[in-house]
Amino acid sequence: MANAFPDDVLPEALRFRSPSPLVDIGANLTHQSFAHDLDAVLARARAANVAALILTGTDLEHARQAAALSDRHPGLYATAGVHPHDASGWNPTLAEHMAALYAHPNVVAVGECGLDFNRNFSTPAEQEQAFEAQLTLAAQHGLPLFIHERDAGQRMREMLESWRDDINQAVIHCFTADKDTLYGYLDLDLHIGLTAWLCDERRGHHLRPLVGDIPLERLMVETDCPYLLPRNLPARLKGRRHEPALLPWIVREIAHWRGMDEAALAAATTRSAAAFFRLPDSAVRATCQETTA
Repeated sequence: MANAFPDDVLPEALRFRSPSPLVDIGANLTHQSFAHDLDAVLARARAANVAALILTGTDLEHARQAAALSDRHPGLYATAGVHPHDASGWNPTLAEHMAALYAHPNVVAVGECGLDFNRNFSTPAEQEQAFEAQLTLAAQHGLPLFIHERDAGQRMREMLESWRDDINQAVIHCFTADKDTLYGYLDLDLHIGLTAWLCDERRGHHLRPLVGDIPLERLMVETDCPYLLPRNLPARLKGRRHEPALLPWIVREIAHWRGMDEAALAAATTRSAAAFFRLPDSAVRATCQETTA
């Protein structure tokens, strides 16, 4: 099938189309940079065969916006949580508002939540308190966790270990840590989300030999757009804003470092994402099954 991109925003060299439908598990489409052209962004994603997107809710406002977008656009779903940077604002009223969002049919995970001891915009104690509260909400509502972790792997594993029997599933989104941290997460039966960090010659080298160690059924893919634009794209992108249409390039890079077929990797990550987020029985899952039949 030929690419049918709706405009000329993406140069021809960046008009990728995945051989199998993809799920972008982390897209920050409530970011202001998408306010003026969201419909075109979604059209380009469809042209690239990115069939479903999980919109990241990092605070109450953005979680509500993500849920509202999911109501208006088929194939969009949302998470709802408080990022560790904003953990200092956690309180019982905020917890009640979040709990209300988890009743929304398109809110499919608690998060983005977790620990970030790299910047400490909120203190470690505040982060742990907010994360513990969101672990409680995930257990109460039977939802998976969408987790952020930077320089906090040991403490993250300690907290998750005490909750592992109560939490349905959890994914470490945008994994960037080392081998020991990866193996610790896999020992806890967590999923791993990979981004274009792998495509960064400055800091992604250590991830490349690790991608083959992630069991295929635990691997998912994401852009984390508008952040983390791949640095090794074959053409320059005007404006330097990352978007879901570029997810096939990330999948191609992961497939290369795993030494496997791109279509097989795409289909596997979509199966994992559909099961993890309990996406409806849709064309995404059906097509994915047909691809690997």
